[in-house]
Parts: sequence; C-alpha cells; structure tokens
Amino acid sequence: MRFGQLKRREFITLLGGAAAAWPLAAGAQQNVRHVGVLMSLPENSQEGQGWITAFRDGLQKGGWSESRNIRIDVRWGATDAALQRLAREVFANQPDLILAQNTPTALALLQLTTTIPIVFANVADPVGSGLVTSLTRPGGNVTGFINIEGSMSGKWLELLREMVPHVNRVLFLFNPATAPYFDYYLKPFKDAAQSFAVEAIAAPVHDRAEIESVISAQAQQPNSGLIVMPDSFNITHRREITSLAARYRFPAVYPQRIYPEVGGLLSYGNDPLDNFRRAAIYADRILRGTKPNELPVQVPVKFELVINLKTAKALGLDVPLRIQQLADEVIE
Repeated sequence: MRFGQLKRREFITLLGGAAAAWPLAAGAQQNVRHVGVLMSLPENSQEGQGWITAFRDGLQKGGWSESRNIRIDVRWGATDAALQRLAREVFANQPDLILAQNTPTALALLQLTTTIPIVFANVADPVGSGLVTSLTRPGGNVTGFINIEGSMSGKWLELLREMVPHVNRVLFLFNPATAPYFDYYLKPFKDAAQSFAVEAIAAPVHDRAEIESVISAQAQQPNSGLIVMPDSFNITHRREITSLAARYRFPAVYPQRIYPEVGGLLSYGNDPLDNFRRAAIYADRILRGTKPNELPVQVPVKFELVINLKTAKALGLDVPLRIQQLADEVIE
C-alpha cells in the first residue's frame, strides 16, 4: 500500500507509536551512567586487571551491565606525570563517578574536581592525605576504603622477628613519590623497632636502579631484614624486590600476597580484591543517589597471612609452627 492510500486513523496510529518510541529510546540512552577509573599501574598489570574485574563484578551484582546501563572507562598510568595527564582526561569526560585506585590517583583527581563523586579503593591515610575530613564524616565528594592501617608496620616487624629472632636492623623500603603517605607507616615502624631494640632504617628509593643499590648496600651488614611498604611502585617492581632479597639472603616481610606468590618470604595484609568489591557497593549507592559524604570511610575487613616455605628453606629458616598454623596459605 502506498503512503497516500493510508487511512487517516492508521496514519495517526503509526505516528503516535513512533512518537511514543522516540522518548523511550532517548531515555534509554540517557540512563547509561558513566564511571571513570584511574589506576596507577600499567595496563598489563595482572593484579590491576584482577582488581578492575572485581569492581566490574561487584557492579554487575548491583544490576549494572556494560551492555545496558553503564560505561566504565579505565585509564592506566605507572608514573606521576602520566597520572596527572590521565586524571585530566578522566575529568574532561565528566563521568557520573570516578574510582581511584590509591592515594596518588585520588589526590590527582581531587585537584580537578570537588563535585564529581570519587570513591577510592586502597588508600593508606585519607585524613592525613587531605582526602577526607574524618573517617566517619568524609565531608566532601570523596569517600572509600583504607587498605592497611599504619599500625600494621609494627605487626610486620613482629612477624619478621618471630621468623628470624637474630635480626637487629631492618630496612623499610618505599618510594616517596608514589607513597606520599610514607610517614603514616614509618613512624609506627620506628616506634615498634625501639620496643624490639631493633635499628630502624628508612630506605627511600626513587627508581628501579636504586632498589638494588639500597638492598645490596644494606645486605653487607649482618642480621639485617627488610619490610616493604604498601606502595604501587613496590607492587610494580615486586619481582625485582623479591629476587634481590633472595640473592642477598635478606629475610623480608611484605604487605600483600602477590609478593610470596613470586618468591617473597612472607606477607600479611588486606586483600585488595575485597576492597575493590566493596568499592563497587559504594559506587552503586552513589549512582542511585547517595552522596559521598553520607558514606563513611571503611577500614579493611579481610586480612591474609601467606608464607613461602620454599623461600624460607632457601634462606635456611625454620618457620615457627605457630605462624604456619595461622597462615591462610603456605606455598611449598
């Protein structure tokens, strides 16, 4: 039937149906929410990809689907210069919400916006870093999850001493550029060292080459040990750090299980995957209308003790039975 042969009622019905469909289509497009993500790791980082997968899975459980009602745009950058540029890119896209991996990413984003909600997944000292006013009342557009509290550095030293009782001098390894919060861990470490009559040595490194020079120089001293601070730089270079500790026979304690998985002696700390899952819950609530300042900053709830017995044997160490029994995983 040609257009001119349509009856008036049929034409009005068709027109009305089309008009009704147009707002629905437009509304569906408008309902797609945009989440920006800023990571301080390279895109080929296996653990970083795992954390983003956990965040995506968490959102999916909340009813958000990338094929239907949400778009997630991830930016990866392992250097400070890259983070500043990528933070500007994330902000320029004007997302409905931004997920920040850690302290440097959250600070870079907060410099650009005080209105777009920011949820951080693994921040050490959000109050001391100026991200929030307090844990219970964040006070602005930022909230999220603490990864490891500063007091944990005393526990790391306690574990190291229990593993290697003769250790009397301990290095604390960190990069000041990627861990601007270093004093949050360093001060409790020094306090604990004093109580254990251990010499505490702050060991800042600024690039990959410095890692070996610092570790090799300190390894010349007898009865030395190593504690590695939670730091994206250390995560990125964990294979170099653990292999150097093995080469120089340095007993070491690490903040996350990804270190003993590549040959580190022992780790004790929170599960970052769990924080990214919890960050998805906050993101869901904010996308549905909750204000960031209504959501308190939360401390970690899931901790893991992981021991690499193969590394212990190579170092000539007998891991105390008590620590083995407490371990969530023993790598043999």
